[in-house]
Amino acid sequence: MLNLNQLRTFYQVAKSLNFSVAAENLCVSQPAVTKQIKNFEEFCNLKLFRKKRAKVYLTDEGKKIFIYASRIFELERQLEETISGLQNLKRGSLLIGTTKTYARYFMPVLFTPFQKSFPDIIIELDEGSSLDMSKSLLEFKNSLAIVAKVEENPDILFIPLLLEEVVLIVAPNHHLARKNKIRFRDLNEEPIIMKEIGSGTRDLVERYARSEKIRLTVVAQTSNMEFIKQLVKQEQAVSFVVRSSVEAELSQGELISVPVRPQNLFLKIFIAYLRDYELPFAARAFLDYLLSFTHSKDLPVGVDPFVKKIKAMGE
Repeated sequence: MLNLNQLRTFYQVAKSLNFSVAAENLCVSQPAVTKQIKNFEEFCNLKLFRKKRAKVYLTDEGKKIFIYASRIFELERQLEETISGLQNLKRGSLLIGTTKTYARYFMPVLFTPFQKSFPDIIIELDEGSSLDMSKSLLEFKNSLAIVAKVEENPDILFIPLLLEEVVLIVAPNHHLARKNKIRFRDLNEEPIIMKEIGSGTRDLVERYARSEKIRLTVVAQTSNMEFIKQLVKQEQAVSFVVRSSVEAELSQGELISVPVRPQNLFLKIFIAYLRDYELPFAARAFLDYLLSFTHSKDLPVGVDPFVKKIKAMGE
């Protein structure tokens, strides 16, 4: 019969790939963890971990077992939250993922009124590319994600939340700053710093470039908005970013937004979660909170109108 204590120990080691961290998480000694793993491998008659240069790796067999262990302990977490929610009505953790840009510019404003209604809910915010955060739902790392849709997945439900304008930013003294508008093909040999692979902004720009048969000259890629802004200010490159991430710099004249024709670029932002999945109490409460602002068929353009909508409904 499967020993759940051994499985839990395996899960903790597989999740962290570190015996010491697993021991700390389980509040036991490291030798106890080592013994449990040995017993579990003997029960399975499989080698689940391998070590190389003091690092721990999962074997192929270990990776397969980890998938099932993750599901088991995610169900355990859901059960605990359900019991807690039934007992306390408001307690729980909100596991939510979003992009680094939104984590800085959007989520603090979004969380404030929600926390007033649910002060006992602990928010655990995860950051990454839109693609990574979408995948985190499939791995049960997060219950919800606020992201762009980089790729279709039948297991994930995407509900439109707002539109973000994607703008081309340049330094005030850059040669493109003197133009009222440019065509996309004018960027054919222009050095560009792009958002990271998996970014919704990058996906949108690259798709449009392909449709225009333009090959972009990418000199750097990063998820760090401050690095992008500094590189652009130093006239080393231009970049495409969502307007909300550079509103302050645009208003102060530190950066210039150059219109690109034949059309403006808009990125659709979604609230995403697993289809056919019973959301934990906190995630369901936050989802209902967000959906209360999305009755209109016309999506708000930009973070500011969405925030104003939230504030107006809270008054």
